[in-house]
Amino acid sequence: MPTTPEVLLLGATALHAGFQLTVTTLVYPRLADTSPADWHRVHGRHSRAITPLVAVVYAAVLAACAWALLDPGPAVVLAAAASAVALGTTAALAAPLHGRLADGPDPRLLARLLAADRVRAVAAAAAVPAALVAAVG
Repeated sequence: MPTTPEVLLLGATALHAGFQLTVTTLVYPRLADTSPADWHRVHGRHSRAITPLVAVVYAAVLAACAWALLDPGPAVVLAAAASAVALGTTAALAAPLHGRLADGPDPRLLARLLAADRVRAVAAAAAVPAALVAAVG
């Protein structure tokens, strides 16, 4: 079977959902539990370690969405829209909050980051069934 944009969209959205759900369920809870004394070290290490992974995962999602949207059906549009919500939430909320949290832990900013992260997780997970429908349809 030849590779189609929809199959690549499915792979990219599944990769993204797996990454995002790992961050939401494992990474951020540990980050949130970091003591103020360890915050700078732990947050800095987290930021340095996750940035290249975010770049690869997001590039895959963007490329797959762009290719699939060249000839979209409703399921492709839905998968791309859900992915856009997740990526947009990162750009508009999570990344700036991480920048502000680099100065030190702030419970209000951390709560906003965790809320934004839940939005990303739901959106990334929602993209997968839509991409599956596009791939098998």
